[in-house]
Amino acid sequence: QVQLVESGGGLVQTGGSLRLSCAASGITFSIYTMNWYRQAPGKQRELVARILNDRSTNYADSVKGRFTISRDNAKKTVYLQMNSLKPEDTAVYYCMSINYWGRGTQVTVSS
Repeated sequence: QVQLVESGGGLVQTGGSLRLSCAASGITFSIYTMNWYRQAPGKQRELVARILNDRSTNYADSVKGRFTISRDNAKKTVYLQMNSLKPEDTAVYYCMSINYWGRGTQVTVSS
């Protein structure tokens, strides 16, 4: 059974930082692309960042230079380091791989 469990969300002020984690089980973690998506109220879910099995990365333009995705294959965990947070980063952040989704973790950035 595949499970993706996010953690690390919370409330932070503008300019602050958070690190999200997504622990995976039930998949051969090291061979799959891992993705972070987010969905703000009233908006469509959007891709924030992805990391491939060769550790190459892609980012949404809105987070380039502020967010960093990384992975620890031994721990079967993918991370999203978020710096210089803005109110528009407020959303539920989801981990996704293959066609599996986590339940999400709320990130709220106060102005």
